[in-house]
Amino acid sequence: MYLSKEFLDRDVLEVAHDMVGKILIRKLNDGKYLRYRITETEAYRVTDDKACHANKGRTPRTEVMYGDPGTIYVYLIYGMYWMLNFVTEKKDVPQAVLIRGVEGFNGPGKLTKALDIDKTFNRESIINNNRLIIFDDRYVPEIITAPRVGIDYAGEVWASKPWRFIDKSLSDFKP
Repeated sequence: MYLSKEFLDRDVLEVAHDMVGKILIRKLNDGKYLRYRITETEAYRVTDDKACHANKGRTPRTEVMYGDPGTIYVYLIYGMYWMLNFVTEKKDVPQAVLIRGVEGFNGPGKLTKALDIDKTFNRESIINNNRLIIFDDRYVPEIITAPRVGIDYAGEVWASKPWRFIDKSLSDFKP
């Protein structure tokens, strides 16, 4: 079963939790399919979250976060790593799930490189997408939570929020 708009039209904390264990499928230009189980996500929630890009309001960069649930948000960090996110909640509520890891690739930059995901995906919808699909095969992960990664700039309150969701059995995560 492919994820629906209704699945994504919920609070980011619910979606980030429930997205762990789903299958991320990438159809390459040559017709080959890559399939990886999502092992780790992070939630970024509305404008009061100091780690959320939309914290300072609408900008040309963050406008995508105000889109419909299922909108793909891809951005570049450190000038070399693409980050894959999916917008959640209803339009004009800026929330997104960062895909931090898939089976075989821990780290958001590693997974986008392995799946050949770049800025061309930005602003597309995951709903009825022919290049990127999320599939629910009913796998039930054992989920643990942890603080998000690399957001010390947001301050202790936001850096310590347990908004990182990890499949305990499929991740290399060590508490």
